[in-house]
Amino acid sequence: MSDAAVGEVFVDEVVTHAHVRDVTLPNSAGTLALITLDNGHDHTRPNTFGPNGLAELDAALDTIAVRDDIAAVGVTGKPFIFAVGADLNGVPLIRRREDAAAIARLGHDVFRRLGELHVPSFAYYNGAAMGGGVEIGLHCTYRTISSGVPAFALPETFLGLVPGWGGTYLLPNLIGAEKALKVVIENPLSQNRMLKGPQAYELGIADAVFEPADFLEESLAWTARVLNREITVRRAEVDTGKAWDDAVAMARWNVDGKLHGAAPSYLKALDLVAAAKDRTRDEGFAAENEALCSLIMSDELRAGLYAFDLTQKRAKKPAGAPDASLAYSVTKVGVVGAGLMASQLALLFARRLEVPVVLTDLDQERLDKGVGYAHGEIDKLLGKGRVSPDKANRLKSLITGSLGKDAFADADFVIEAVFEEMSVKRKVFAEVEQHVSAECVLATNTSSLSVSEMASGLKHPERVVGFHFFNPVAVLPLLEIVRGTATDDATLATAFATGKALKKSCVLVKDAPAFVVNRVLLRLLAEIVRAVDEGTPIETAERAAQPLGLPMPPFVLMGLVGPAIALHVNETLHAAFPDRFPLSDNLAKLVAAGKSGVYLPDFSLDPEAVEIFGGGDSPSSEKEVLDRALAALADEIRIMLDEGVVAAPQDIDLCMILGAGWPFHLGGITPYLDRTGVSEKATGRRFLDPGVASLPA
Repeated sequence: MSDAAVGEVFVDEVVTHAHVRDVTLPNSAGTLALITLDNGHDHTRPNTFGPNGLAELDAALDTIAVRDDIAAVGVTGKPFIFAVGADLNGVPLIRRREDAAAIARLGHDVFRRLGELHVPSFAYYNGAAMGGGVEIGLHCTYRTISSGVPAFALPETFLGLVPGWGGTYLLPNLIGAEKALKVVIENPLSQNRMLKGPQAYELGIADAVFEPADFLEESLAWTARVLNREITVRRAEVDTGKAWDDAVAMARWNVDGKLHGAAPSYLKALDLVAAAKDRTRDEGFAAENEALCSLIMSDELRAGLYAFDLTQKRAKKPAGAPDASLAYSVTKVGVVGAGLMASQLALLFARRLEVPVVLTDLDQERLDKGVGYAHGEIDKLLGKGRVSPDKANRLKSLITGSLGKDAFADADFVIEAVFEEMSVKRKVFAEVEQHVSAECVLATNTSSLSVSEMASGLKHPERVVGFHFFNPVAVLPLLEIVRGTATDDATLATAFATGKALKKSCVLVKDAPAFVVNRVLLRLLAEIVRAVDEGTPIETAERAAQPLGLPMPPFVLMGLVGPAIALHVNETLHAAFPDRFPLSDNLAKLVAAGKSGVYLPDFSLDPEAVEIFGGGDSPSSEKEVLDRALAALADEIRIMLDEGVVAAPQDIDLCMILGAGWPFHLGGITPYLDRTGVSEKATGRRFLDPGVASLPA
């Protein structure tokens, strides 16, 4: 397969051009041929590398390679963007292994030329750099980075790939295996964490760091000093002995503990780094080519790219959201309650909207504690340098408390975060309605109760909407927006506009018991708990879910949310769907015993909890538990889609990824159920068409 042929596969490639211009370096250091990567769009459309862009860079290097009048070559990006890696839009179009092999080989063949020129090469990381954008710099002789770079990463394993254009070979041999694995493995495993410019410098990836205002000018001056031998770049010697092996072993233990073999990209990346200490460059690159080719032709990668597309595109244009022009302006927010969730909400609204936020409660001590918590969190942000002293004072002044709901008189948006009991919530809204305008939106953070029932009896039920956050509020990006039977478009539009302003990803959900995330999780948990009630050991049931690669086992999750909350949601779902959500007498006993879960603080099983769940005489094997749990998930999701709880399977997956930390590499849940054949076995059909989150048929 020729490089030109693979270029034809990427039919809609936005080509990143390689513009070359000569720069006269200061202090008579000579001429530098500066390559500027630029796809012709602003920073909202970052530079990427597809086959046609790589071919253009290759042609630019052809012209440079024959010049004997230059002292060095430099590579930089357009304003705010260096380059963010391969053109992922084209990867799902690859149907043949030879096309995958060609794109893997092409990246190496072009990038490596920067390290094999007759003159030194310099990468100037002026903006965001990810994946291939990081790797092109690794091929250069020297690197500088702007302190203003907001995102620097090798996120490939998170998507289902490996850093396959030099990353798994060059990076560990530059900074050592331990530091390299932080970038290649640990950060992607940690919700795809990014480095800032100074952090990349501290790791030794860049040789110098400069301020963004005059970054290129300072980088060129530094380049001149290097060429004139006024600066000698010194790098720490890489330990290719026991330290390398220990770092790989620790990373492998971490991956296995979190994913249990469910994501092949992490294992392949680990194998490549492990072997990089003994390989030549050619051998290392050949191994990367093979790994990249294998992963490109896998369902796992297609699922990862599907998830990436959901979070980057569908999340930004929620299905079913009304026209944004219908939204009311929100200039003041009220929060009913002053507990932990209410305090988190107050802090979020104040930080993101920068409008007055007033909490109410019946007790002054509780009110003071809630406001104090929010103020304390602002002080923590100040201590970490994330807000200025002036900003901290301004935010604290925005968050106040009141014992009377008349403080909501001029509020545009009031959200309740009180006890999860329908009668309590209805009473709260009836009281609030007496003090607010007819246009004020009333939002509920309920996790499972009916929004429609909550609104019934109000003078204006049309302005009530579900606004379900996930804990911790500041971290989890999902917001389930629930439309009640009476909710009007203006209220819904205001909810979506407010959610966007809060920097949350919003999904429109029908007013159905437990909505999406909790309903799916509780169906899974109900099946696991039922197996334990029948006599399956807790540890066997926990291990059964390992192939899913979930953030935590089911009983650990139950301990995190609290058995009482799990029981309450289970009761809500049992009332609606008794056949599918049976009540566990043992779970009720666990709650009655005041247990916080089945584990002790050291994560050993609590003998008393084991005794509570004991007594069953029909134990199941791990495989049997997994099979029945997956069949139950497929059944529930099909029912939810048939009921119109969300618009499409994509919304189920988006909710599970963003609200429950469901593995990105699985694409959520429906691609996994399709790929394993569970969907068709349990429901008679797939959730997604072949080629969506899977290899084309």
